Amino acid sequence: MRPSGPVRPSDRARIALRPAEIARITGGFWRERRRVNAEVSIPQGPALLESVGNLHNLRLAAGTADGAYRGALPFLDSDVTKWLEAASWQLADPDTPDRTTLSGAVDMMIRLLAEAQQDDGYLQTWYQVADPGPRFAELLWGHELYCAGHLFQAAVAHHRSTGREDLLTVARRFADHIDGTFGPGKPVDGICGHPEIETALVELYRETGERRYLDLAGYFIDRRGHGLLDKDDPLGLRPGPDYCQDHVPVREAETVTGHAVRQLYLLAGATDVAAETGEPELRAATERLWEAMTTTKTHLTGGVGAHHRWEDFGDPYELPNERAYCETCAAVASVQWSWRMALLTGQARYSDLIERTLYNGVLPGVSLDGRSWLYINPLQVRDGHEHHGKDQGAHRAPWFTCACCPPNVMRLLASLPHYAASTDADGLQLHQYADGAYGGPTDGGRVLVRVHTDYPWQGRIAVTVDEAGPGERTLSLRVPQWCREYTVTPPAGDAPGSGKASGAGQPAQQDGWLRIRRTWRPGDTVVLDLGLQPRLTAADPRVDAVRGCVALERGPLVYCLEQMDQPGVPRLDDILLDTTAGLATRHRPDLLGGLTTLIGSGLLRRPGASRADWWPYRSVPSGRRDADRVLRDTGARDAAAVPVELTAIPYYAWANRDRGSMRVWLPTC
Repeated sequence: MRPSGPVRPSDRARIALRPAEIARITGGFWRERRRVNAEVSIPQGPALLESVGNLHNLRLAAGTADGAYRGALPFLDSDVTKWLEAASWQLADPDTPDRTTLSGAVDMMIRLLAEAQQDDGYLQTWYQVADPGPRFAELLWGHELYCAGHLFQAAVAHHRSTGREDLLTVARRFADHIDGTFGPGKPVDGICGHPEIETALVELYRETGERRYLDLAGYFIDRRGHGLLDKDDPLGLRPGPDYCQDHVPVREAETVTGHAVRQLYLLAGATDVAAETGEPELRAATERLWEAMTTTKTHLTGGVGAHHRWEDFGDPYELPNERAYCETCAAVASVQWSWRMALLTGQARYSDLIERTLYNGVLPGVSLDGRSWLYINPLQVRDGHEHHGKDQGAHRAPWFTCACCPPNVMRLLASLPHYAASTDADGLQLHQYADGAYGGPTDGGRVLVRVHTDYPWQGRIAVTVDEAGPGERTLSLRVPQWCREYTVTPPAGDAPGSGKASGAGQPAQQDGWLRIRRTWRPGDTVVLDLGLQPRLTAADPRVDAVRGCVALERGPLVYCLEQMDQPGVPRLDDILLDTTAGLATRHRPDLLGGLTTLIGSGLLRRPGASRADWWPYRSVPSGRRDADRVLRDTGARDAAAVPVELTAIPYYAWANRDRGSMRVWLPTC
């Protein structure tokens, strides 16, 4: 048995860890989110794709329908194939509801793709129907290779989940066509303006054993950063070569830049190539760029992308609140890249970021009922916010003109168990905590464990061994980066341990991993209890947008205030958080599907009705004491005397009720 998830390194890959062969989520928080994905989000996909014309365009390309091409974007085929990938991973889950209907929809779309494919393997409806000109002549904006990549990933998912080869055959025919077109001595020396095909080609190589696909992925990575896309932009309509990572070779880059999704897809592919080839320079570049991203360009939620215009990263420490872009697709891409880095290096910090991004970057992108979506994920919506635009506003929509995000979330949630655990020769590693069963081979035999937990609401994680081979094995439990204190209760007969997760010399805890090595017997249980005390979080002082503010967190969850939860507060913009009052928890099974809220105290600013206060700026004297007095007067002393109770909800649950203001970062008094 081999893992059926989206990353399956070859036997020759130079990696520290391998995805667990057995990975099932059977209960708790993530089972519920995946249930909604399986019962609501994925099943509504075919009707939505039909209603906006994606399937009609495939019929036009196949010659089985009449009419005009629907849509003004060249990459609409990718919405179909991303949905196919999501549905295929879902079919691998034995708990999938209404499997017959889902399988029928998958088969229908595979037939459409096969019928639309041209005799030489080429497949993209935009250039077959809407603009039937030369192929691969508009690489900057045409997305031909991007669409091909999503087709390849759907085909791999379908083959791994069902064993069938009909979609894989379509993908291989197109991949062979691309391989015959691109490369040294071939008709085209070029790269796609939107990276994605690189990681898809590596996975296609892993599924088929065809080395040409890995080499082609390496070619696309090697050729990036040499200005190949400049010739496709004679009018200078894009912001610069860094927008699509064509400004510097990957191995020489010092930081992430440009369009966030493009950058992260490219680096996921580079990590895949480094894993398969063992090239140290490429591996060093991925580690360097991941660190640059997390230390200077990542929001508290794990979201990335500072600018609405060009959807790009922005400058170091440029992390705005109400203008944060944080595209849902970028959060999905971040999870995909970090998982590859976790497997490559074995380091826990990559799974720390996965956890943060899953809960706070990906999950807000889909409503709790699974029927509406956020394209962007701001950290603040001001009082009186005016919503402009269908795709890039701060309110949910049932679908988008550019519908990249919904099927991206669908495919990640459908394949989520794959990101929970890994194995190596010595044992099993648990990266994410969810009720379920996880296991795989080690030297000397298979290890299989069951996890029971009410995480993230409770910090208790019980791991019971169901199967273990003879001899010693190491069970590794990730102690999250946010965790201040933990206790661990090993199997009966072993001494319990406890400690501060960030401290030195604690029992068996190293680099984020709590490693327990022993000869295991079926029934042995380890209990890890992570302290979930609410905490106040401050940003690096170089993040100007939130200087003087704090955020609320508990466990892996970032919290926010929504207007409707503050009955005594007419405007969120008038709130000051009292950081001396402490935070309490209150579980609310009746609120937003059941969650734990944080309760704090705050003060309200005065409304400022005096005509003398018409100008909202004040002079600050140069003397230190006078300056401190004025700064205090603009905060706590310019407030109502009566404190107000503040209720914070997990950020993932915002925008699921009436529209209103919201904020993550809170000014303090």
